[in-house]
Amino acid sequence: MTPARNEGRGRRPWHASAAAFGLGLLSAAALPPLHVIPVLLLAVPGLLALIGSSTGARQAGWRGFCFGFGHHLVGLYWITEAILIEAARFWWLVPLAVPALAAVLALFVALPCALAWWARPGWRRVAVLAGAWVLADLARQFVGTGFPWNPWGSVWALPGPVGDVALQPAAWIGVHGLTLVTLLLAATPALGRRAMAAGAAALLLWTGAGLARLQLAVPSPPPGLDVVLVQGNVPQGHKWDRAFALETFGRYLALTRGGVARATLPAVAVWPESASPFLLAQDQAARQAIAEAAQAPALVGSVRFDATGRPLNSLMALLADGAPAAIYDKSHLVPFGEYQPDWFPLPIQVVPGGGFARGPGPSTLHAPGLPPFGPLICYEAIFPAQVTNAADRPDWLVNVTNDAWFGNSSGPRQHLAAARLRAVEEGLPLMRVANTGISVGFDAFGHELGRLGMGSTGALVLALPGHLAPTPFARFGLAVPLLLGAGLLLAGAVPVRRRPG
Repeated sequence: MTPARNEGRGRRPWHASAAAFGLGLLSAAALPPLHVIPVLLLAVPGLLALIGSSTGARQAGWRGFCFGFGHHLVGLYWITEAILIEAARFWWLVPLAVPALAAVLALFVALPCALAWWARPGWRRVAVLAGAWVLADLARQFVGTGFPWNPWGSVWALPGPVGDVALQPAAWIGVHGLTLVTLLLAATPALGRRAMAAGAAALLLWTGAGLARLQLAVPSPPPGLDVVLVQGNVPQGHKWDRAFALETFGRYLALTRGGVARATLPAVAVWPESASPFLLAQDQAARQAIAEAAQAPALVGSVRFDATGRPLNSLMALLADGAPAAIYDKSHLVPFGEYQPDWFPLPIQVVPGGGFARGPGPSTLHAPGLPPFGPLICYEAIFPAQVTNAADRPDWLVNVTNDAWFGNSSGPRQHLAAARLRAVEEGLPLMRVANTGISVGFDAFGHELGRLGMGSTGALVLALPGHLAPTPFARFGLAVPLLLGAGLLLAGAVPVRRRPG
């Protein structure tokens, strides 16, 4: 590759950095729940212009960092809500946590921008930026414990039928592939009218592919099961208060009885993450009470302890008589919230005693009377291609979570968009239940079947739909966006010999 010419050298460096930061702030409006996707048509060409006017790769990387910092500062503001719940202990983190995390994630924007500076202006620079961006997104799925929150492919998780159509290509290329296409489309204003026309044609093709999949893909017959999603709406401040334990447990039992009574098919009740204030693994009386309320199998979030005494964030499948049939332990733990990384020097761990222990990873649970299902606890749902056991494919996914930590913010809605994408990528229906909302069911196309909104109390009864055959993304996983990103990066990096004259 040859260094690009530097356009606009006279621009003051701090002006460009401020512009990059502002464009990053603007680009966050495209994320759920706002979905103002057209802002990317300004943000991405603006970023390309700033890369082109840089005096070197280092300056281009810095401007990319400023863009990424602004983008993630807005996209992750909701994390402050969780800190405020523990404000007495962690008040000093309020001004630090979100900026620090935004700065780390901004590094994954800085590197693609630095690489793009070396490419020739035009489509090659766009190709390098888009390809490197997707490879960086893949990297942040694994660096540390991984935090692939808010990939740009999630901007297409629009509510209603429009989102149903727009998300279907995720079944072939995953959310990272959608990010790649999103960047290419958003860059077309920087490439001229022909590129914009090609982008419009690509959008039509995208729409046609989505409509075709919705019409032609045929799911398996429904298994004849009603799923009762129980949303207790327990404030986070009361969740572990022993004075409210009986009240919380009684609320969930009453909602379960009412929901199961409305079911017209054999039913399974599903409670959110750590919904039981009692330790179900050793509390037979609590399990029996759930069994009497459900009169059917129940999937209940509960804390339990391993042989060393460390807690496990678990989902227990209880039979109609209250006996445990299967248990899943959360594998992808939340850094600092559920454990403290060894390399971090400051004591900000919420859970004492070394934090939660890890489970073995994606599993398929088999319980009598239920189709095999893949459990996902909390933010395990944000990891594409890491939600099922490929050797034992489930018929449906169950996502239990407690988003009460994040209040009525964009966080729970972004989390919901991620869960919806997992349904499309895997071709599996997904039932999601959250303590304070949003509890919702999706079919194997990501179409919403019903919901309980934020801050509501109730039990949602949904008939479990059938599943689809394994999608291309379910078969090949992250290799698909990896090859697409690497191929585009190489295509933009290879110089083309100019013709004489």
